[in-house]
Amino acid sequence: MQIALIGYGTMGKLIKRLAVEKGHEIGVIIDDSDANLFPGELAEKLKGSDVAIDFTVAMAVRRNVEACVKARVPVVVGTTGWNDQRPEIVQVVNDGDGTLVFGANFSIGVNLFYKIAGFAAELFSKFSDYEVFIEEQHHSRKKDAPSGTALKIKDIVSRHVEVGEIAATRAGNIPGTHRIGFDGSADQILIEHTARSREGFALGAIMAAE
Repeated sequence: MQIALIGYGTMGKLIKRLAVEKGHEIGVIIDDSDANLFPGELAEKLKGSDVAIDFTVAMAVRRNVEACVKARVPVVVGTTGWNDQRPEIVQVVNDGDGTLVFGANFSIGVNLFYKIAGFAAELFSKFSDYEVFIEEQHHSRKKDAPSGTALKIKDIVSRHVEVGEIAATRAGNIPGTHRIGFDGSADQILIEHTARSREGFALGAIMAAE
């Protein structure tokens, strides 16, 4: 599989290494030197790729998706923080008959955690004594707070129980920790996912591309 990497920061470099180990090829790398390209210009660089994987910044997602649609290249977007633009970006994909896979978090464990969170919230919805809280922690370089993953967890849990504000911490080099608490007068139940490294996110994005 010929992969175009859009974004060549920490995640881009990790995806490159893991994709090559899995037998794929990196045909194109779009980095900061391409930041000023218009969608049509970027599309020319992407043509011929089997798929693109985007880990950039929120403000670049629309341009990148437009370029992929023009180039007829399916795109996997792991960038977060662009939820306010989501309807118009989805429209771009639909109008251009493109293909987009977006995940707030591509980690296999986190996607299982979503399922556990929903099931737990459904159970606790029957017991009004328990109040629900969500906490998340990430490294200090992460720009969006709360994280896309935490917002997704809140969306899932809120289908069953009321949830307040998400507590977000940005410090050090934390890859990512997400926690749901169910707090009652007699006890507290915590469900937590802790990422040990970013490899889980990268492998999940490659799996989505595959």
